[in-house]
Amino acid sequence: MRYLITTLVLMGCTGLLAQQNQTTRQAYRYRLKRTESPPSIDGEIDDAIWQQGELIPQLMNHWPKDSGQAAAKTEVVALFDDEFVYVMAKLYDNGQRIIQSLRRDNSEDHWNSDSFTFVLDPFNNKQNGFMFGVNAGGAQIEALTSVEGGQSTFDQNWDNKWYSETKQYSDHWVVEMAIPFKTLRYNTNISEWGVNFIRADMERYTYDTWTSFPLTFPAIDFNYMGTMEWVENPKKASGKVALIPYLAGGTQRDFEDENGNTNYQQSIDAGLDAKIALTGSLNLDLTINPDFSNVDVDQQVTNLSRFSIFFPERRNFFLENGDIFSNFGSWQIQPFFSRKIGLIDGQQVPIKYGARLTGNLTPNLRIGAMNMQTAAFEDEPSNNYAVVAAHQKVFERSVIKVIGMNRSASADDYARNGGIEFNYVAPSGKWNNTVRLHAAETDEQLNDNLYYGFDGQYISRKFRSGWTVDVVGENYITEIGFNPRLYHYDAVTEETERQGYTRINPWMLYRFIPENEKSLLNQHGIRTWHQLWLNPDGSLGERNHGIGYDFIFKNTAELRFNRLYKEVNLSVPTNLIGSDNPLPVGNYRFTDNWMYFNTDRRKVVSTDWVVRYGNFFNGTRLGISSGVNFRAQPWGTLGINYDYNKVELEGDYGEVNLHLLRVNAEISFSNRMFWTTAVQYNSQSENYNFFSRFQWRYLPMSDFFVVYTDNYSTDGFDIKNRQLVFKVTYWLNL
Repeated sequence: MRYLITTLVLMGCTGLLAQQNQTTRQAYRYRLKRTESPPSIDGEIDDAIWQQGELIPQLMNHWPKDSGQAAAKTEVVALFDDEFVYVMAKLYDNGQRIIQSLRRDNSEDHWNSDSFTFVLDPFNNKQNGFMFGVNAGGAQIEALTSVEGGQSTFDQNWDNKWYSETKQYSDHWVVEMAIPFKTLRYNTNISEWGVNFIRADMERYTYDTWTSFPLTFPAIDFNYMGTMEWVENPKKASGKVALIPYLAGGTQRDFEDENGNTNYQQSIDAGLDAKIALTGSLNLDLTINPDFSNVDVDQQVTNLSRFSIFFPERRNFFLENGDIFSNFGSWQIQPFFSRKIGLIDGQQVPIKYGARLTGNLTPNLRIGAMNMQTAAFEDEPSNNYAVVAAHQKVFERSVIKVIGMNRSASADDYARNGGIEFNYVAPSGKWNNTVRLHAAETDEQLNDNLYYGFDGQYISRKFRSGWTVDVVGENYITEIGFNPRLYHYDAVTEETERQGYTRINPWMLYRFIPENEKSLLNQHGIRTWHQLWLNPDGSLGERNHGIGYDFIFKNTAELRFNRLYKEVNLSVPTNLIGSDNPLPVGNYRFTDNWMYFNTDRRKVVSTDWVVRYGNFFNGTRLGISSGVNFRAQPWGTLGINYDYNKVELEGDYGEVNLHLLRVNAEISFSNRMFWTTAVQYNSQSENYNFFSRFQWRYLPMSDFFVVYTDNYSTDGFDIKNRQLVFKVTYWLNL
């Protein structure tokens, strides 16, 4: 109980520190003017049309310092006509630019390259919007932006049609954008939109924004946007329907087929996606026989925990606008997790068809509804999945959210979940807290089926703290969610049992920001975190206490130290390393220490290292991870990562050496043609995987793919399966 009291006191005290901010939407206003003659989007800005728009002559510092004008000059102009919003930026520098890659939709490469980003809040409600960005080499990224846990975030997996060109000069580079209204979702009655312009200047390792606001908040933060005033309200977009048919064919062979059918199997398939704009702010997505053969392979990890590892969703149909369904729950507890639809243990289950309705009914009410039907697969029957959600904005930045989910194979085989959450965000954005209540229902009609709690954080320029309290009943079963700690596998009986729990997790950090311009550091600071898991009877299940110190250098290098103390009460015999004898039920106390370091990421060759050593249950664990990245700017990258773990348990509980090798190579023939290859060797899962994908974006949003993949066992490298797939998609506006 004393842990819970500490958390509540921390939450209350830090909440008192939250203060109102002077709104940037009042201080920064841009008057968006109409043009009767559209500019040519070619990277040439000698077009007199740009002189019609208002000029933003300079951006402001945002990170690593948040005051004063940016060191490098940036000029921005925006215009519109009946079909497009146009943006031009002229970015001055010394010509020493960093372009990590020409591959589109790669957020890490985008923010670590010299780049320009345009962020919009069309409903002016500080809840959701759009982001469009281009690096100096012309690689595009577009994303949906939203608020999650009081923090602005983005989803780069949203794909839509827009246009841009860049051109480089000795002392500056230029970007021109044309964003179709039919790509956006907006209300024609709203004449003021939230907006910001962001520049990543890698020579100086700085991020500049149009508005000036605390570096604590990300550059895309909704609360600190400026205002874009339309001289006349935007018109309703034309072209309400987009059809995206695909044709796919290929061959595959399963060398381990239980029925002895190991011949190559040829296939050809076709399907259709459709995007229908029901209104300017409400969109209907349909899919018939969707195909995900071109999706990236999961990145393998070494799992020495007692629970399942989270692998992110990679299928675009579920990712686009997915935040309205996924933005529920807390860390490690997701009431809805779309990977449970159409995937079983990593194997694809055919999806017959699906529909998704998302958008705004009013400027403050956002809704989502999705229905998916899977086919029968091996021993799994055909299932229907239905999800509905709504986000209602209240006060200035807060939101009430509800969600309902249902999986059903028949009237007697179903699982349902529902929940409601209230996320309060202070007007300043410095304080937020979410309270939640969820329930589960299955055909077994079980009690103790609730999940409830709260979490939040306080944010200031140098200090940040947070708190989480979750209470999970043993029958809160989320068949289309993710809640791994509920399930405990007994290595002796080979059965899995559910155990409810309470999790308490306060944390805080304090950072120092050197004022001396000659300092090698952008910032450094201390972190501490505490996690406590209690059993339903109040006894201790597990606790972790950690402390760390971080150094963030001006040249992008980082150095981090951590020390962690753990105490675990194993409730079932547990086999962590695949030995013949599982660890018995009992109390285990141990410590873990690790250090992380990465070199300057802007260099042609960069490296990162993790070294860890400490106790591990009744034994020891040594871990060494090393990564090397080679960059041939801007057309190619090669990354080699190796993880080694040595675990030695006392007595006859065994020891193991685990190896994980990942090699990733990317070649960008242009910003429309890419070749990606990944090789992964994982001794823990006894699998060696080869994945290679060629992509040619022959027209905007229209692609041709060739994908080759095979898997081998690590023992003798016997082949398991092999597949070669061709796929073509075409985006057709009606």
